[in-house]
Amino acid sequence: MKQNLKIFFTGFALFLIVPIEKALAIAVCPVCTVAVGAGVGLSRWIGIDDMISGVWIGGLTVTVIIWLLNWLKKKKIEFSFKNPTVISLTYLLLILPLYWADIMGAPFNQFCGVDKLLLGILTGSLIFWLAIKLHYKLKKKNNNKSYFPFQKVVIPVLSLVILSLIFYIITKCA
Repeated sequence: MKQNLKIFFTGFALFLIVPIEKALAIAVCPVCTVAVGAGVGLSRWIGIDDMISGVWIGGLTVTVIIWLLNWLKKKKIEFSFKNPTVISLTYLLLILPLYWADIMGAPFNQFCGVDKLLLGILTGSLIFWLAIKLHYKLKKKNNNKSYFPFQKVVIPVLSLVILSLIFYIITKCA
């Protein structure tokens, strides 16, 4: 199991390093962002497991990164390693305060030796990013038209809902 987690985290690190020029062309709609933000607030409010809260925080973080990269492009702000820098700083600015506030890093709040909130954030980020890419791939395949209304919102949010359900089942069985 630890070997699988090492492979996952290595893949996530590569996700941070790989250039994401297409991210600049991808706009995440405000409705999707509100839905993700509502998911974070709701899950924390009703006491849902940190792994599930992390999924929604991860999705929200990807949205913020894409918006920030688009804003930098619009303002014509360019610098070396812009994408990896923005991605890394965004995650650091998210994770470090959570760690310093003792919300993250508690030894009793781990799954397979990894903090539940951190695991949720990383997997939620990856799944949300892949769902956004899936939407655009499907749209391109269909002559730049969505297959159904609100596809741009439904696919990413549904991906987080499914991952949340998977984590819910895992945490209830563990």
